[in-house]
Amino acid sequence: MTNLDLSIIVVSYNTKRITKDCIDSVNESLKNSKIKYEIIVADNASRDGSHELLSKMSLNKVNHLTYHQTGQNLGFGRGNNYAVKKSKGKYILLLNSDTIVLNRAIEKLYEKYKEDEGSIHFLGPKLLNRDLTPQASAAHFFTLPVVFAALLLKGDYWGATRSSPNIFKKVDWVSGACILTSRKIYDRLGGFDNKIFMYMEEVDLLYRAAKKNLNTYFYPESQIIHLGSASSGGKTFPILQVYRGFLFFYKKHYPLTHLVGLHFILKFKAAIAYFIGRIKNNQYLTTTYGEAFRIS
Repeated sequence: MTNLDLSIIVVSYNTKRITKDCIDSVNESLKNSKIKYEIIVADNASRDGSHELLSKMSLNKVNHLTYHQTGQNLGFGRGNNYAVKKSKGKYILLLNSDTIVLNRAIEKLYEKYKEDEGSIHFLGPKLLNRDLTPQASAAHFFTLPVVFAALLLKGDYWGATRSSPNIFKKVDWVSGACILTSRKIYDRLGGFDNKIFMYMEEVDLLYRAAKKNLNTYFYPESQIIHLGSASSGGKTFPILQVYRGFLFFYKKHYPLTHLVGLHFILKFKAAIAYFIGRIKNNQYLTTTYGEAFRIS
């Protein structure tokens, strides 16, 4: 048996420098805390020297670090599931490698969760951009109107789809960049869906949680910098993964009539972006959204 309070789970893939910065910020944040914690890093077969660096860091007990190589690129969801199985804490903090923990952010999140664990089942902090401006990190589930607003009406800009509230509140889902829960709840839900390689994992997890009457809350007093898309390899890949994620999510959770509507929205968005790319002679737009149209 272990007496660890918290396992901090980090999945890395070719993000040597920022993973180190993330680990350093976690330890700095918890330096004077009474929380008994561990940091579990699962590296998805990086080729940038991460192995050498993380192995060396794990030898120093002050880093609270246990390092595992997955042997292959498992993706985000499977990588987290792998790392959680290696961890020992009663509570689980899922933390992206491209994050910087500010001040006592983890401690604040942990204390808020413990304060009302009966009604708080998942808890996310306020994410900030590198320049400390708010980053949209709480959101509505992706019904067809929300998908339409997100893709065609710049819904994030208006706060209609994703937002960054300034009050503690119940929300549909929070960004997977940082989520606190208990091991009991994570195991009850079976963790992330292993079929999702990257993008939409947290939406699927928290949607399944909501169906079991498990609540997700947003806590702005805890603040963490999220650099974003550090291991995605450019803009095309994440856009295509978002398309695949929407389709997977709808096939899994929504009736066929809704899936038909989703196909229409995705194709419409892709067609508009593709033709704008043709008009502007923008190869990125034509290549990315030509493939997106094919996927949808």
